[in-house]
Amino acid sequence: MDDSSQTISQPGEQTLPHPGEPHQSGFAERLNWLRAGVLGANDGIVSVASLVVGVAGATTDRPALLVAGIAGVVGGAISMALGEYVSVSSQRDSESALIDKERQELHDMPEEELEELVGLFVQRGLSEQTARQAAAEVTARDPLPAHLELELGIDQDELVNPWHAAFSSALSFTLGALLPFLAILLPPAAWRVPVTFVAVCVALTATGTVSATIGGSSRPRAVTRLVAGGALALAATWLIGVLIGNAALG
Repeated sequence: MDDSSQTISQPGEQTLPHPGEPHQSGFAERLNWLRAGVLGANDGIVSVASLVVGVAGATTDRPALLVAGIAGVVGGAISMALGEYVSVSSQRDSESALIDKERQELHDMPEEELEELVGLFVQRGLSEQTARQAAAEVTARDPLPAHLELELGIDQDELVNPWHAAFSSALSFTLGALLPFLAILLPPAAWRVPVTFVAVCVALTATGTVSATIGGSSRPRAVTRLVAGGALALAATWLIGVLIGNAALG
């Protein structure tokens, strides 16, 4: 047998049966952060692009576009950060309250909690005898993590941080918003809207592909939804800007 096909482990090391699979702790949380980052970038791309294209429909004045773009980027980033902070803070407060409640129950009625843990293991396919042995072993070490995971789906070591969430949301929004912001400012007046439209469609194609890959869904379907929605938003705001601009001139 070719020795190169064997997995060699040193004494004391724990090897995974499937090295290519994400068994490491915290993978689900990192996946959620990546997904949130992609969504934040999408928001930045579409919202700021819609704003500056709408203004470009009404005027070719570069300072007006600059002010609108900066306002859109700063206001949107702060709004995203605030919304994410409030949402994640509420989630963290709720999870912390549930953890405290479970810890108190384990202190006040350990026998009832042990029986509850046995039942939870049985529900997951263990036999009564195996479930009781597993529950006894877990309880002897530390029953709280098992109760939190099996009852509530909470990992007390991976509670989300609202400040991290706020910063990540603001950063992803800003990075996404910079593309339409620059696309509307740099080209000559006649090319601003077409260049922005193309840049937004390309960017949404990229984020749609990443989003579908993360979620394991159809890439063409995800890309089509994003690009179609973004194009519709740009067309609508541009048309509104043109109508308002013509009315003002008239």
